[in-house]
Amino acid sequence: MINPFETDERAAFRDTIRRWVENEVTPFAEEWDEAGETPWALHEKAGALGAFGFGVSETYGGLGFDDCFMRAAFSEELSKCGATGVPAALGGRGISIGPIEKLASEDIKDRVLGDIVSGRKGSSLAITEPSGGSDVARLKTTATRDGNHYVINGSKTFITGGMKSDYFVVGARTGDEGLAGISLFFVEAGDAGFSRTEIEKKMGWWASDTATLYFDDVRVPAENMLGDENLGFIQIMHNFNFERLAMIAGMLGMMKVCLSSSIEYAKGRETFGRPLIRSQVIRHKIADMSAKIDMIEAYLNQICWQANEHEMPVAEICKGKFAASKALEFCASEAMQIWGGAGYLRGNPVERIYREVKVYAIGGGSEEIMRDLAVRQMGL
Repeated sequence: MINPFETDERAAFRDTIRRWVENEVTPFAEEWDEAGETPWALHEKAGALGAFGFGVSETYGGLGFDDCFMRAAFSEELSKCGATGVPAALGGRGISIGPIEKLASEDIKDRVLGDIVSGRKGSSLAITEPSGGSDVARLKTTATRDGNHYVINGSKTFITGGMKSDYFVVGARTGDEGLAGISLFFVEAGDAGFSRTEIEKKMGWWASDTATLYFDDVRVPAENMLGDENLGFIQIMHNFNFERLAMIAGMLGMMKVCLSSSIEYAKGRETFGRPLIRSQVIRHKIADMSAKIDMIEAYLNQICWQANEHEMPVAEICKGKFAASKALEFCASEAMQIWGGAGYLRGNPVERIYREVKVYAIGGGSEEIMRDLAVRQMGL
C-alpha cells in the first residue's frame, strides 16, 4: 500500500530498521524466544539506531525531534521478526522515557536518561497493580511524606522488563481517591526495600521478562517526585497513547507476517495434485487478510498524521487499537488454518503469533476499556 505521508527521511529510517531486523533479529528470534531472553546487546544496538530517542533532547542522547510515522515504522518492522517478545523486551522502556524526560529533575535526567536512551540501562513504568489491573483510579500503592523523603509501600505487577530494569517510574497514591490523587516517583532497583519476582509460564512473549515489584518502606528523596503532587498520572496520560500507537503498528507487522507466511506456505504445499494457493477458499482467506491489513495501515497513517500535525487523536488511537487486535486475531486464525497441522508445531512464526495475539487485546488497555474510552472521547 502506498503511504501518501511518506518522505525520503521516513523511508530511509524504515529501510534501516528493516535491514537491521532482517540481519540482527529475525535469524535469532526463535532461539531467543525458546531461551526466554533477549540479549542485552540488542538493546544497545536499537539505541544506536535512535529507536528510543523520539521526543528526547539531544542533550540526553535523544533525536531532538518526534515523528509518529517513524515510531510506528520501528514497531512494525521489529514485530516482523515473528517473535514479538523481542519487541516487548526492547519496548518496555518506551513508556517510562517520556515521564522521565518531561517531569524529572535535571539531576535525574543528567544521571540516567542518556543510559536509558542508548540502551545501556533499562527502565519501566510501574502502574498496574495485582488488585486493580487496568483500573488505575483504584491504585493502592502509597507514598507518604516523611521529612525530605517519601516512603513507598505497595506492589505492581505485569511490569514488562521489570526483572532487568535499573530504573522505574512508579505511580503511588499521595492524595484522595481517583486519578487526581496519584503522583509519580523515580525509583531505582537498588533502593532499600525494593524487590521483584519474575512472572513465569506466560502464554507468549517468552523473550521478554515480566515482573511483580514490591515496595516495602522504600524511601526516596522528595525531589524524586516526577511532576506535580497528585497530578502525576494526569500529566502522563498522553504517554499511553504512544504505547498504543506502537502496539497498533506492531500488530500491523504481525498481520503482514501472517499474510506473507501463508502465501509462501500455500505456494509450496500441494493438495489433491495442485498447489494449495490455487484453491479458491485459500485465495479468499488471503484476500480477506490483505483487506484487513490495508484498512489498519490506512487508519494508522491517518492517526500518525493527526498526532504529528494537530493534536493526539485519543479516540482514534483507542479505536485503532481494538480494531487492530481484532484484525490480528482474524489473520492469525486464518494463517493457522492455511498452515494446518504444520502451523500447530513450534518453530514457525504463525504458531508464535497465534499464541501472542491475546496479549495485544489486553495489554496497554483492554479492548473493552478502549471502546469505553473512545465513546467518552466522543462526548457520550
